[in-house]
Parts: sequence; structure tokens; C-alpha cells
Amino acid sequence: MTGHNPGMNVTGHTRRPPSIRDVATAAGVSYQTVSRVINGHPSVKEATRERVLAAIDELGFRRNATALALASGRSRAVTVLTANTTHYGYASILQGIEEAARAASYAVGIGVLESADEAAVTAEVRRAADAGGGLIVIAYDPAGVGALAAVPAELPVVGVVETPASPPRGDRPWVWTDDREAAYQATRHLLSLGHATVHYVAIPSSTRRTSARTSGWRQALKEAGAPEPSPVQGSWGPAGGHAAGLRLAEDPAVTAILCGNDDLALGVLRALHDAGRSVPGEVSVAGFDDAPHSAYLTPTLTTVRLDFTGLGRAAFALLHGVLEESAQIAPHPVSVPELVVRESSGPPSA
Repeated sequence: MTGHNPGMNVTGHTRRPPSIRDVATAAGVSYQTVSRVINGHPSVKEATRERVLAAIDELGFRRNATALALASGRSRAVTVLTANTTHYGYASILQGIEEAARAASYAVGIGVLESADEAAVTAEVRRAADAGGGLIVIAYDPAGVGALAAVPAELPVVGVVETPASPPRGDRPWVWTDDREAAYQATRHLLSLGHATVHYVAIPSSTRRTSARTSGWRQALKEAGAPEPSPVQGSWGPAGGHAAGLRLAEDPAVTAILCGNDDLALGVLRALHDAGRSVPGEVSVAGFDDAPHSAYLTPTLTTVRLDFTGLGRAAFALLHGVLEESAQIAPHPVSVPELVVRESSGPPSA
């Protein structure tokens, strides 16, 4: 008797391809058990493994990709879900993941989250889940946050988040950078030079809540008893920084600016130059991330260094431990911020 193939309807027209959930239903096991079979875990009983393999064969689930993995006994692959692959932080995290995965003989696939729309995010998560293996989600933006929340509970996943204040649900592992402390250090540095306050050009927040970087800036101002100017919303790139910089340059009371990343700072430096305001003579500028170009700007950029590549390596190591059943599930802060003082910051002019 031939079983039902979810990939075909009664008229013979093609529907969606069978998913890992279909395999679990057909085999009478959990989603997690199917994932373990695909990944070759020795903890699965032989009878259960054979039942899952039979369901995979009958349904034609990912025959080309999965059959090869099963033939070798393990799917040595992970998928990274990210909304961006080019900005410095994202790209450096991806670099770290790929370096660590390559050392462990794992392949890395990348799923780009092109929209924060719930349906689009869910579809991308489903595609990644159906590929087998584990997931790493870079949750630095609304699309990434949505993707991390949409990952089925049974799927091995590690989140890369900007703050431990809003970790992934349950006991899922995650890694993070202390963005709050980094912004706090940069703001304290500018205040220590004698500036009355520090203006802030913000990157987009990952959620509707205040970002960790904004919180660190506010904390430093509050502790110093300094006025809190309204943050100027930027973007991720230099164009947003240039627009924000032109706006701030119009106010002669502005003597110090903290930018949410180094690309914004690049735009702010250009805007101040265009407006005829010298750096650091009239205005001090600090960035965030210590991107490679920050040491070669004119003037060289004061910034806060975060080890994004190390963060990526740690994310893979944590996921690898989960897949190999050898990791302790716990928050894993890895990137301690380091203030890098360069030419763009100095005391206010008399």
C-alpha cells in the first residue's frame, strides 16, 4: 500500500515539498528525533532510526541533500539566518562562524532575511529547518529577532543577541556583546574630556524597546548629571550619519557626538567637515565597533572595539556542543568592549 505523499495532491499537481515535520508524523516520532537521525546521533535506537529513514525515503524528503548526509552518518552543516551580510558586525560574525565551522569540518549555509514580515521570516526559518543540522540566528534587527522567536523548540539553535535583557525563550543558548557597557565607556570618555553632554546618533534598534547602546549612553549621562539630548536616529551606513551630522552641526552647543557604529561616524565626520566645524577642535566624535577603516580616517576615529569574529566562533562552538550533546546551555558573554582612543576626541575648545 502506497503512503500519502504530501508533495502531491489528488490531481497530481505539485504542492509544497515534504518537510521534516511530515517525516516526523509519518514515522510516529518527534521533530527532534528526526533531526537527531539526520545528524547521526548515536543515542537514537536502531529501530527508530530505520523507521525515520523509511519515512524519509517514502516521502522523498530532501533526497539530494539529506541522502548524502545520511550516507555518511551525519549532517555536518549549519545554517545562519541573518538580515545582513555586508555591515561590519554582521560580516565579522559570519567570518567567525565560518572559521570555526571549517575547523570542525562543518559546512555553513546562509539564509538572508529580506524582510521583517512575519510570513516571510517564518518561511525562511522553515526552509532552514528543513535543511537539517542546526541554526545560528543573528538577532540584531527586527527580522533576526522574529526569526529567533519562530524557530521550532525542537530545533538546535543558538541566538546572537545584542543584550541579555531580552534573551531567547526557554533555555536556548545564546551569545552576546555587552553593547550597553561599550556605549557607557565611550560616553564616559567624552564626558571626562570636559564636554557638557554627549549627543547620540543611533543605529536602528532590534526591537521597539530602547537599544542596549542607547541605554549605556543614557546611563553615563545620568551618572554624570549631564543633560540628555534627544537621540538622532541614523541608519546603518554613512549616508545616515551624514544627514544626522549636518543637523547636529547647525547647533553651536554640540561639542561631542557618539555614533552607533563606525559607518555612521564616517558620515558625521564628513558632515562636520562640510559644515566647517573642526574635529576634534570644535566637536569630538566617537564611533562604535572599531571597523578596520576607523584607524585610517582623518582624523583617526575614537571608537569601542567589539570582538565580533570571536562572537561568531563562540556561537558555532556552542551550537556544535549542542549537536554533539556536549554543551552546557547557558548565556555566553564573550565580547568585552575595549575603548580605543584616537585623534577624533579631545577637550572642548575654550
